[in-house]
Amino acid sequence: MSSSAEPPYLGQNCVTPYPRRTVLLRWLWALVQATLFRWSPRPLHGFRAHLLRLFGAGIPAPGEVVVFPTARITFPWLLTLAPRAMVGPHVILYNLARITLRRGANISQNCHLCAGTHDFNRWDMPLVTAPIVIGENVWLAADVFVGPGVTIGELSVVGARSVVVRDLPARKICVGQPCRAVKDRLPPRVA
Repeated sequence: MSSSAEPPYLGQNCVTPYPRRTVLLRWLWALVQATLFRWSPRPLHGFRAHLLRLFGAGIPAPGEVVVFPTARITFPWLLTLAPRAMVGPHVILYNLARITLRRGANISQNCHLCAGTHDFNRWDMPLVTAPIVIGENVWLAADVFVGPGVTIGELSVVGARSVVVRDLPARKICVGQPCRAVKDRLPPRVA
C-alpha cells in the first residue's frame, strides 16, 4: 500500500515570526485595549495615549494627540504619533511594521493602515512588512486603505475609500483605486 504525500497548499508549514515575549506582550495589550482603552470615555484621548506609551508607543506629547477609543492598534511599540496627530473612530492600525503619523496627520473614521503582507510566491507565505509614514498635516478621508511601505507627502488629501499602494507626493489631492494625484492642494486658509 503506497501513501501519497498531500499536495502543497498556501500557508503550509507557516509559523509565527514573533518570539514568545512579543506574543505575550501582544496578548497583554489586546486585553488592555479591549477593556481600559476601549471603555474609556471618548474625550479621554490623553489617557489612551498614555496607555499606548506604557506599551512602547512613541508619543512625545500624549496630551496633544487624539486617539479614539474604537481605534485598533496591533503593536503599540511600532507606533509613532507626533503632536496634533489624530487617529479617528474605528481606525485600524495593523502595524506589523512601524506606522508613523507626523504632526497634524488626520486619519478619519474606518481607515485601515496595513504595514504587512505575505510572500504568496512561497507555500509557507512568510510575513513581509514595511513601514508606513503619513506626512505632516495629511488628511486621510473616510475608509481609506493604505498598504505596506507607503509614504504620503505632507499636506496631501486622500479622498474617501481610496486604496493607496504606492507613495503619494506632497501637497496633492489624491483619489481612486489605485490612488493617484489628481490636482494640487492649496495651503488651507486661516479662518
